[in-house]
Amino acid sequence: MRGSPGESSTSLPVVSRFQQPLPALADQPTRRLRTVRPARTDAPAQGPRRRPRLYAIDGIRLMAALMVALHHYAGTRRVDQPHNLVWDRPVSDIMPTVYRFAAYGWIGVEIFFVISGFVICMSCWGRTPRQFFVSRVIRLYPAYWFATAFTTAVLVALPGVWDRLRLRDVLLNLTMLQTGSGVRNVDGVYWTLWSELRFYLLFLAVVATGLTYRKVVVFCCVWGTAAMLAPVSGFPLLELVANPDGAWYFIAGLALYLMHRFGRDLLLWGILAMAWLMGQRELGRRIDEVEHVSGWRGSVLIFTVFLLVMVAVALGATDRVRWKWLVTAGSLTYPLYLVHYAAGTTVINRLRDTMDARLLVATVIAAFLALGWLVHRFVERPVAGLLKRGLDTSFARPRNAG
Repeated sequence: MRGSPGESSTSLPVVSRFQQPLPALADQPTRRLRTVRPARTDAPAQGPRRRPRLYAIDGIRLMAALMVALHHYAGTRRVDQPHNLVWDRPVSDIMPTVYRFAAYGWIGVEIFFVISGFVICMSCWGRTPRQFFVSRVIRLYPAYWFATAFTTAVLVALPGVWDRLRLRDVLLNLTMLQTGSGVRNVDGVYWTLWSELRFYLLFLAVVATGLTYRKVVVFCCVWGTAAMLAPVSGFPLLELVANPDGAWYFIAGLALYLMHRFGRDLLLWGILAMAWLMGQRELGRRIDEVEHVSGWRGSVLIFTVFLLVMVAVALGATDRVRWKWLVTAGSLTYPLYLVHYAAGTTVINRLRDTMDARLLVATVIAAFLALGWLVHRFVERPVAGLLKRGLDTSFARPRNAG
């Protein structure tokens, strides 16, 4: 992982092309692969409507989280070095078969980013900026606050693998804005949250105007253009806002959700194809500059298969998947992502000589899955409820005073 896996991507059509009238599409979800009825696409939705839960996405989330966890325990360059602090010897010598698979687990982050684009667009349709803000706060912060405190406590109690931060830096981490202040993360996996926050900030501008097919398409094209130009522009601010490392993965998720809601069309296929082309380049760059443990062809193959699965989900091919346990599985992924890395590798360091390495990795992952459920049940749910009531009251006060 970069900096180290938490709630992870070409020439674009010119924006002016979208000033031409677009074909009218129905503002309703695509269930089975069918033709949608004509309707206006430039009118904002009149309020959120309940839609059938996409259980398959919960399953994909869990798969991505497990990929990232396995990668961190048995597939990074760090754990494959002689005398590394986690295993003490190259993990490829200890469990070569596991290592070959785990080396590709970092792609789970890119999968998270695509899913985030899809889910954020779905959950924000018909919502106000206030509702969007509240939903993100109550979703991100409760588990994150626990993870920050938990990981810090583990690193204090079991030193030797990771350096713990100064108290003032730990406290700043509670804001989730530490990267913007040049402060290290308590756990290296938090780097993805910085990408997520920048995506939310950009998308908030569209939510504020009322989401429509046309506005989201234009947003994808404008953001993609900015992300493509940012690295060569010489403007650090543009690169910070455009987030070229992750933009195209989020854009792929947005295009997939538009397919799900409105049906297929050539424009959405084009955006998705552009996201794949730019994404495969980013995969190669990450391998060359960060990971150094996997091949480009295998990485692109995994990413392509995932996108095809997401296309199937978007077009309704997985609608019959309604296994209730997937809802629980999906709820575990964010807490698991936040707590597994620094604490988990520290535990492996202490237990590596007590059992078979493969059994140890499986045991640690199972333990953190259980911890993830406990965090969801006893931290996320109650704290999110308190935060929501408090924020709703706070936002209502100015209206009442007026």
